[in-house]
Amino acid sequence: ITTPYTFAASAEVVRYFDARPVLVDVNAGSFNIDVDQIEAAITSRTKAIIPVHIAGQAADLDAIYAIAQRHKLAVIEDAAHAFPTTYRGRMIGAPPPLQLKHAACFSFYATKTIATGEGGMICTDDDEIADRCRIMALHGISKDAWKRYTAEGSWYYEIIAPGYKYNLTDVASAMGLAQLAKAERMWRRRTEIAHRYTQAFAGLVHFQTPCAQDQDQHAWHLYMLRLNLATLRIDRARFIEELKQRQIGVSVHFIPLHIHPYYRDTYGYQALDFPVAYGEFQREISLPIYSKMSDQDVQDVIDAVVTIAETYRC
Repeated sequence: ITTPYTFAASAEVVRYFDARPVLVDVNAGSFNIDVDQIEAAITSRTKAIIPVHIAGQAADLDAIYAIAQRHKLAVIEDAAHAFPTTYRGRMIGAPPPLQLKHAACFSFYATKTIATGEGGMICTDDDEIADRCRIMALHGISKDAWKRYTAEGSWYYEIIAPGYKYNLTDVASAMGLAQLAKAERMWRRRTEIAHRYTQAFAGLVHFQTPCAQDQDQHAWHLYMLRLNLATLRIDRARFIEELKQRQIGVSVHFIPLHIHPYYRDTYGYQALDFPVAYGEFQREISLPIYSKMSDQDVQDVIDAVVTIAETYRC
């Protein structure tokens, strides 16, 4: 079980196992999976819940963990956006307070809050999951083979499964360590930028600013602004074009999975099968937010967004 409001990876990994991704609509405030709809989607064949911490805002993990424990399901968190997100004082990736199979998967792609160019990490306190990850990440070679790379290692190894070449490279790992040393500073700067955006837009009828829970720490990987299109004479596409003309680069996160050709045609989804995801997608734009933005860069974005809204207001 996962959400339609996510990137391809959250669902395609399910298809790799010839399983079916069962989609559950999102909460209109947070873009995260609507926990009130999860249990209705569970069947005797359900194996896991894959919540996505969209933009860096934690999903409702207490509710998700409780549902998973009740139905004996694993929880695999898509934490690609969620470093250094916290939920109720716990870092995303920390062991859950309940007994269940659990892992959290982070991305270190070039656009993420820690960047190694490619790669990521998996956090788990489950030895079985950890051993399986190590084996499958290096051609299915048994975990003892990792000792080959140490002084006391042996030339001998055993292949025990048809694995992959998914291990993080030494160069990428070195980059990641350097990024870790700067992670707190980079997060604080993104938070400053997010707060400036929210202060600028929150009082204007044309916009809905992102949901951020006071008791949690938002990673601010994305700043997902929503347009109140009923107050504007232009649509989202024209708004983005106007920003581009002002040299402001924005994006849209995300085109819901169920309207992509593969999922639409394979499972027969209609756009309104997940009305919240579909509706919110049509008015979302992601503003620039990265730690090296100057104060003037931030002000330029604010000025452009406000000017366009005022120019095309109803």
